[in-house]
Amino acid sequence: MLVSVITPSYNSEQYIVDTYKSLALQTYTNWEWLVTDDCSTDSTYTVLEGLMRSDSRIKIFRNTKNLGAAVSRNNSINESKGRFICFLDSDDLWKPNKLETQIEFMRERKLSFTYSEYDVVCSKGLFIKKISVPKETTYKNLLKGNVIGCLTAMYDTKYFGKVYMPVIRKRQDFGLWLKLLKRSNKAYGINESLGCYRVRSGSVSSNKVSAALYTWKLYRDVEKLNLLKSIYYFSFYIVGAFVKHFSIFNND
Repeated sequence: MLVSVITPSYNSEQYIVDTYKSLALQTYTNWEWLVTDDCSTDSTYTVLEGLMRSDSRIKIFRNTKNLGAAVSRNNSINESKGRFICFLDSDDLWKPNKLETQIEFMRERKLSFTYSEYDVVCSKGLFIKKISVPKETTYKNLLKGNVIGCLTAMYDTKYFGKVYMPVIRKRQDFGLWLKLLKRSNKAYGINESLGCYRVRSGSVSSNKVSAALYTWKLYRDVEKLNLLKSIYYFSFYIVGAFVKHFSIFNND
């Protein structure tokens, strides 16, 4: 069964070849890589063109102007043809057994939405720590804090159809997981690290204050939670985010 791998890119020339290599080394080979470039000002798009010439499984697209990761990911989802949709950002890495392990896990248990543990690495790719995940999560649990790493998520279009991210500049992956959980009750975690999330200065997720503001915006504007519910869930998010990211950077 074909797997569609969704990647947004923006000024990723330093890392995107390594990201592709981690995909090319997958033990499960029936995949397509759909990359939408968000008007990079470096040589990212040229690098992608070279990769596409060497591997027919690669499809690249380019926004007419800088529109953000949500629009870029949604464009790739729209162009995808795979039964399974998963996500790999342009500076992250997968372990060779990622796709094979996750698809087998989903097929054996007849699951529609899964995620896994992952490693946090520095900008040079050196190990910092492993992020553990719960065996399962629900919509209400996820509102308290996003436990699903974008590079580990996979959903089955046979169950959901194509589901798109909310068009906001940040936290759009969190918004997609919530949307899926409204329709599937639970997502299930794999107790194995299947990828490497790269922490680097200047990345979208490195600005924690901005991420917090967009989380609040997600609660109020996308999920339409009332003020009291928003405050309730946001308090959990703040505490969890502080503990998680203080731990990461304290070990860097």
